[in-house]
Amino acid sequence: MYAPIRMPGPLFDEIAAGGGSADAVAFLVRGERTRRLLLLHELLDVLDADPGLLGPLRGRAAWPVIEAAAVRAPGPVDELLLTPQVGGWLAHTLRRLYGTAFGPPLWADAGQIASVAAVAAVLAGTAAELLLPAREGAVSLPSLGMVRLPGPAGFHPVAVTVSGGTLTLSTGHGPDTVVTPLRDPESAHWLPVHRLDTGSGARAVQLDDVDPYRDLDEPIAPGRLEPGELHAWQAVFRDAVAILGAGGDGPGGLRPEEISRIVPWDARDGDDATLPVPAEGLSASTGDAFASMVIARPPDGLALAETLVHEFQHSKLGALLHLFPLLGDDRSEHHYAPWRADPRHLPGLLHGAYAFVGVTGFWRERIGDPADHDDRAPFLFALRRLQTRMVLRTLATRATLTGPGRRLVARLSETVDGWLREPLDPATTARARAAAVSHRVEWRLRHLRCAEDDRITLVKAMRTGAAPIRTGEPLITREPGGGYWHDGRAALYARTRTRAGRSSTPDELLVTGDPEAARAAYTERLTVTGPPDPHALAGWLLAHTALHPRDRRLLARPERLRPLLAVSPPEEWTRVAHWLAGGPAAG
Repeated sequence: MYAPIRMPGPLFDEIAAGGGSADAVAFLVRGERTRRLLLLHELLDVLDADPGLLGPLRGRAAWPVIEAAAVRAPGPVDELLLTPQVGGWLAHTLRRLYGTAFGPPLWADAGQIASVAAVAAVLAGTAAELLLPAREGAVSLPSLGMVRLPGPAGFHPVAVTVSGGTLTLSTGHGPDTVVTPLRDPESAHWLPVHRLDTGSGARAVQLDDVDPYRDLDEPIAPGRLEPGELHAWQAVFRDAVAILGAGGDGPGGLRPEEISRIVPWDARDGDDATLPVPAEGLSASTGDAFASMVIARPPDGLALAETLVHEFQHSKLGALLHLFPLLGDDRSEHHYAPWRADPRHLPGLLHGAYAFVGVTGFWRERIGDPADHDDRAPFLFALRRLQTRMVLRTLATRATLTGPGRRLVARLSETVDGWLREPLDPATTARARAAAVSHRVEWRLRHLRCAEDDRITLVKAMRTGAAPIRTGEPLITREPGGGYWHDGRAALYARTRTRAGRSSTPDELLVTGDPEAARAAYTERLTVTGPPDPHALAGWLLAHTALHPRDRRLLARPERLRPLLAVSPPEEWTRVAHWLAGGPAAG
C-alpha cells in the first residue's frame, strides 16, 4: 500500500530526451495523483487539528462526501482531484496556511474543499448537504463552472443540497438557485467552463475564464470571454489541433488531448514594463496544475501549437521534479537564457532548456511544410538548437546535478547534438548563428558590468598603451525599469526577404550585409545617445567584427569594451576595439 513509486528506466529516458510516449506521460500523471492525495491529506490534517480555520463552514464535513462519491464513481472523482482547478486551489491554500501566500478570508480558501465535494457528488450522482464559500456573489464549482447568486457580494457561506446531479443553493436572499451543471446551458446564473474540441472521441480541453484559482497562485476574479473572443479562441485552437495532428512520442510532439486546461490571459491584466517577454506572446504554467497553461491568445494556430508544446514541456518537467530531485536549488539570478530578457537562476534555466528542446523539435517537424511560406521553420530550428545547446552546457558545468539530473541533461544533450548534425541551408544556419550572437551580446551589455577596479585598470591601460589586462567575473546589474526589451535584429534575421533601401535602419544595414554603413549609422546613434545604449552598442560591435573578424573575441565579453568607448571619442573606437581584442593598434 505504501510502496514507493518506481519509474521504469525506459520511461524516464523518454521524458529525459524531451519527448514521451502515452505510457510515459501516463506515468507522470500517476505520480501527480499520488502527490495530489498527499497534499489533500496534509490539508485535512491541518483542518482536523484546527477546525476553526473553516470559520462559518465548519459545521458540515466535506471529506466524507468526497469518499462516498469515490466509492460510487472512482474514475470521475479521481479525474476531479487531478484537475488544474483542484491543484491550484490546494497548493495556494497550503501556502496560505503556512504563511507564504495571501488571498481572501482564509476560511473561504480552506472551505473550497466543500466545493470540491459538491462537484464530486454531482459527478457520482450521490447526495450531500454542504456549506460552500461564496465570493463576490458567486460560487465556484471546480472544473464545471460558476454559479451566480442573488443577494450580497463579499464572502459568506451558502447552503447547498446535491441530489441526482442537481444543486440547490440557498442564500436566504430571494428564491433558491437550482443548477444541473452537467446538462444546463449557459444562463444568467450558470457559467459553465468552456470546452475546446480536440477531435473525434478525444477529451476536450477546458478554456477556463471563471475559476478563482486559475492563475499561477493568487486568486483572481472571473473574466468571462466576450462571444467574439471565445469564437477566436475556438478557431485558433482548431487550427492548432490540425497542425499538431495525432501528436508523437518525440520532442516537439504533443497529443492535444493530454492538455487539461487553457486559461486565457488578457494583456490588460498585466504591466508590460515588468514582463520578461512581450505581452502578446505571454504564456506561463505552474507545477501545481499539471497540463494547465495561461496563454495570451496567439495570432494564429501555428503560434498556439508552438505555445502548447512549450508549456506542456514545463508540465512534464514539473511532474518529473515531483518524483526526483534533479538539481540544487540555487536561486542566484545571473545566468543567460537566450529566450529571456532577464538573468535566470539554474532551476529556471533547466525548465527553459527542457521547454525549448520541445520547441526546437516542433519546428524541426515543420521543415518542408508547404504552409510555411516564409521558411520560418528551418530558421527557428537552426536558432533554437544552437541556443538550447548553449544552455545545456551551462547546466552541465554550473549546476549541482543529482544522478537523475545528470541523466536528464545528458539525454537532452544527446537529442540536441543529433539535431546539430542535421544539414541545413548554409545561409539559414548563418542567419540563425548571427541572431543567436546578437541576442547574447546585447543581453551581456544590458546586464553585465566590469567590476569598478577592473574598469579603472582597463581604462588606465588603454590610455598608457599597456596591454589589456584580464578582468574578473562581471557583475550582474539590471537596466532601469527592467522588463522586456525587444530584439529587433533577431526579427530581421528571421526574415528571408529583408532588403536594404534608402531609408534602412542600422539594424537593416547590418542584417542585409552592409556592415560598413551599419557601423557608421550605429556610431551616429551612439554619438547622440552615448555608448550606454546597449542595442546600438551591440550593433556597433557586430558590425565592427564583421569588418574585422580577428576582433570577434570581443563578442564573448562585450561588457569589457563598454567603459572604454564611454571615455573615447567616436573616431577612436575602432582603434580601441583593436587594442582590446589584441589586434593591430590602428585600423
